[in-house]
Amino acid sequence: MSLRIGDDAPNFKANTSLGEIDFYEYLGDSWGVLFSHPADYTPVCTTELGKTASLKDEFEKRNVKVVALSTDNVESHKGWINDINETQGVEVTFPIIGDESREISQAYDMIHPNASLTATVRSLFIIGPDKKIKLIISYPASTGRNFQEILRVIDSLQLTAYHSVATPADWKDGEQVVVLPSIKTEDIPAKFPKGFVEVKPYLRLTPQPNK
Repeated sequence: MSLRIGDDAPNFKANTSLGEIDFYEYLGDSWGVLFSHPADYTPVCTTELGKTASLKDEFEKRNVKVVALSTDNVESHKGWINDINETQGVEVTFPIIGDESREISQAYDMIHPNASLTATVRSLFIIGPDKKIKLIISYPASTGRNFQEILRVIDSLQLTAYHSVATPADWKDGEQVVVLPSIKTEDIPAKFPKGFVEVKPYLRLTPQPNK
């Protein structure tokens, strides 16, 4: 059965390039990004892991811990990390899971038989501090992820988790947001003192409340 947004993220213990981890313990009170790769020593994945490493400060300031996964073994990961560091000009400091048994890949539905019977697709899960899945994105093996979009989504998820707002199309951190329909228009001034614009009774815009 495939996972859906709002489901509990399956916990697991795994060997990684940084030693054994318990996933829930590793995340602690942080947000998490778990993402998979079809195989080690593949070109698109090399650029993706390099990009992730280069964004270390961006993830840290958002209180996000990153974990990668491939069905190759940990020793293979360690050799690949040397290549990533060399070719991408970075230092990979986050763990890469060795999932040779494919137990974790199966639990997270990362193997799509119509794409490959053995390799994980390029799946990504954003997991909240409550250990529930907040976002699922799956790319084909041939297409690298857009990491600016991943950071944008994390910004949106964190904003909407703590304020009664949603984010409109193409929203970026600092731009105006949408007041949730559950809030009555007469209650908006008290909750959002920066003001609001009523485009339609169901579409009310207000400045980002935490800026």
